[in-house]
Amino acid sequence: MTAEAGTAPATTGTEVPELRVDAVSLRFGGIRALDDVSFTVRPGTIHALIGPNGAGKSSCFNVICGVYRPTSGRVVLGDTTLTGLATHRLPRLGIGRSFQNIALSQHSTVLDNVLVGRHTLTRGGFLSGGLRLPWIGREERVHARRAEEICAFLGIADRMHTQVGALPYGVAKLVDMARALAVEPRVLLLDEPAAGLNAAETAEMASTIRALRDELGISVLLVEHDMGLVMGIADRVSVLDFGRLIADGEPTAVQNDPEVVRAYLGTGDEEETA
Repeated sequence: MTAEAGTAPATTGTEVPELRVDAVSLRFGGIRALDDVSFTVRPGTIHALIGPNGAGKSSCFNVICGVYRPTSGRVVLGDTTLTGLATHRLPRLGIGRSFQNIALSQHSTVLDNVLVGRHTLTRGGFLSGGLRLPWIGREERVHARRAEEICAFLGIADRMHTQVGALPYGVAKLVDMARALAVEPRVLLLDEPAAGLNAAETAEMASTIRALRDELGISVLLVEHDMGLVMGIADRVSVLDFGRLIADGEPTAVQNDPEVVRAYLGTGDEEETA
């Protein structure tokens, strides 16, 4: 189930750009979900976005993915401003994402689900597909081989013809990641990749995420609650609390930051005044 089970699939060779969140604020009526948040995901690194429940992690993730449009600020990939673009354009720009709640077709095979991720890379439309032009068949074979390479890299090649609904949860999480990798991302966004996994599966997921950085050379931005996983694999950590960025740096420094400790553990004042 880990990336060690297969060799790294060939990458596109495209340079990996920075992903920058610049002074992003987000309001829902009178509620400020994000307050002037800025951080940078450096090329070829694992960057974790963490914080207590309700800190604004999901809101920030959804701004980056284009689900929410910020009240102010912007998200930039290299020289391209992502803010305001339709979500379906992001894969072509090199953004892939997985989901906390697995959004796969349960009655389709692993291979078919991964091939969905190749949709933005296909040239053919409905008419050319219906006519079964020769180049359409060649293109389909190329995409199928690429999907097989990705599945082999993630150690799920033996499950390619299995319906997703018949898979263990941990394997389904890898299928979701495979579909995200199928868009050939330069930056991969992982929404709580260890959610619902047991200790052994979490360790395997950590190994897989490291392999994405080390063998594919892509950047990974992850939102995650498992601090053991985060501190074990992240190159840099950004911490949100009540929509504000309260720390941004290397894992050890962030872990020992007094404001981060207070955000997670509280000050104890509540007990003293109770």
